[in-house]
Amino acid sequence: MKISILTLFPDMFSIFNNSIIGRARENELVKIECINIRDYTLSKHKKVDDSPYGGGAGMVMGPQPIVDSIKASKIHNKGKVIFLGPRGETFNQKMASELSKEKELIFLCGHYEGIDERVYGHIDMEISLGDFIVTGGEMAAIPVIDSILRLVPGVLGKEESFMEESYSEGLLEYPQYTRPEEYEGHKVPQILLSGHHENIRKWRRKKSLLITKERRHDLYKKIVLSKEDLKILNDEKL
Repeated sequence: MKISILTLFPDMFSIFNNSIIGRARENELVKIECINIRDYTLSKHKKVDDSPYGGGAGMVMGPQPIVDSIKASKIHNKGKVIFLGPRGETFNQKMASELSKEKELIFLCGHYEGIDERVYGHIDMEISLGDFIVTGGEMAAIPVIDSILRLVPGVLGKEESFMEESYSEGLLEYPQYTRPEEYEGHKVPQILLSGHHENIRKWRRKKSLLITKERRHDLYKKIVLSKEDLKILNDEKL
């Protein structure tokens, strides 16, 4: 997958030189390029923002440098232009999965009080992280891009590993344990030490259902419980 990021702060994306995404870039499974919007302004002072018409606090990013940077990126990246903004649909795992199937994507990071409305004519999709404010689009783009890229085949190494993670089936993940077997008086559940894979599978399913019901009832209400789920939930041995 190829990703182009249009931003005023390219250095913020150096995080993608590390860990799983960093290795995926080294192995040429993904390509990430940062394009500085400021490089496309026609202002001799490299200005990209101005005060809003009609008055108001703050500054607004002007259309010219943004649109020209989009057009320049489109020469070698034909992907959808995605803007990180408050009007967008709230990002979730389903959206990440759908976008991970794309071959190319372009992310536009706004800043200050937002972007000139006329830029929206060059945007294909808007994504929001939720009902809260961050300093700029870069802060939202990082988790969105990471969530998408880790679903690209080969990026995680073991491609099946993400299938048991939180939200992959609309459920929160079951509890995880590692050594030591006992820590501060708390022991690993005996069923995980039994070696009985079928019982372990059922225990994990039950815990995922119960945790989701307790902590994210909005997600739990969307789940269609199977006959096995009902049996597992009623099994006091698990």
